Amino acid sequence: QVQLVESGGGLVQAGGSLRLECAASGRTVSIYTMGWFRQAPGKEREFVSSISWRGPTIYYSDSVKGRFTIARDNAKNAVYLQMNSLKPEDTAVYYCAADKIGPGIGEYDYWGQGTQVTVSA
Repeated sequence: QVQLVESGGGLVQAGGSLRLECAASGRTVSIYTMGWFRQAPGKEREFVSSISWRGPTIYYSDSVKGRFTIARDNAKNAVYLQMNSLKPEDTAVYYCAADKIGPGIGEYDYWGQGTQVTVSA
């Protein structure tokens, strides 16, 4: 019922910045939380950041805190991840996900296809 499409990934030099966008469509009124996750080669998928769709609640993983900023634009049905001071260890496929209103809070119901972020040294 919700479709998510990530964009904005690419190749950037260490210390640079990148802005990811997640565009949501479909039944967006059912969204409770939007989140960003990433998976690097040979590693488990990890949580990056999340933001409530209507409230002020924001979370960041310790690894990105102070460098990444999550934001939303409900008029555009979009969530953004501004990534600054990028490090090679930030290299991963970044996924956007949506947790719908209802049972299973924290269990993300919809996922985008992912966008590759590569940070060179």
